[in-house]
Amino acid sequence: MVRRCCSDRRHQAVPDPTLGFAFEWGLEILPAASWLRDLAGAWVFYSVLPAWPVLKPRFERIARFAPWIGLVLGGLQSLFWLILTHAHWPAAAAALLVIGLGACLTGGLHLDGLMDTFDGLAAGPARCLQAMEDSRVGASGVQALLVVVLLQIAALIRLGPLAPLALPIAAFWGRCAPLWAMGRFCYLREGSSGTASFHRRYNQGWRESWPALLVLLVALTLLSSLWMGEWPSLMALIVGIGAGILPAVLVPELLGRRLGGHSGDSYGASLVLVETVMLLLLAGLLPAV
Repeated sequence: MVRRCCSDRRHQAVPDPTLGFAFEWGLEILPAASWLRDLAGAWVFYSVLPAWPVLKPRFERIARFAPWIGLVLGGLQSLFWLILTHAHWPAAAAALLVIGLGACLTGGLHLDGLMDTFDGLAAGPARCLQAMEDSRVGASGVQALLVVVLLQIAALIRLGPLAPLALPIAAFWGRCAPLWAMGRFCYLREGSSGTASFHRRYNQGWRESWPALLVLLVALTLLSSLWMGEWPSLMALIVGIGAGILPAVLVPELLGRRLGGHSGDSYGASLVLVETVMLLLLAGLLPAV
């Protein structure tokens, strides 16, 4: 049964009047906007990339900026793909290395959640949370990881030269999925100190989606204005981008109903599953080159 959060459980993020920018020489400290510090926190939490040197991160409403971080990580994967193909690596080898880079850039955070979630689903409702909290990986988790990786490899090989375009799109929509989960469902381990519990504690409902919507609007505007290719290809790309909202909503919705809520593990599982669906969707929609 779906556990929805009541309004009295929501906590508003309290702006922290403390520092923002801290210069190394310590001559002066300038206040930074809370959203900018949340963006710095998202950078640190969702990737293993070096922290920003002059900005103190805040870990409150960072989930709203996860799609932005996804664009950066997807962009790095696209750059790596271009380097490999320029060096005449075959598409299959490039796909494997690019997927491996994606796992390294996130520290395997979301893949771990995928495996834990499927172990929990396989254990049944009575032992679901216990199985998800178990540090050991079960057969269901391994199978889920294997299937997801194989599907992503197949999609990237099919995309070929269009893979650098698809990777940021998939990474963006994958990180929109947890926003739906946070807004719709209660945290499964409510009252605990789980590493992802603060997402629900500081969640401000659908306001968290504004940064993602802003990026989407800008991207579609730029595509329409600057596209130099054929119109059918542009329309296929726009449809592919816009269609991402369907898996970004349906996957966390179905998982939340099945689990009776969401946790950090299922946030990660939703992300990986939506990324995979998007790569397959784009591989089917975009014309072969």
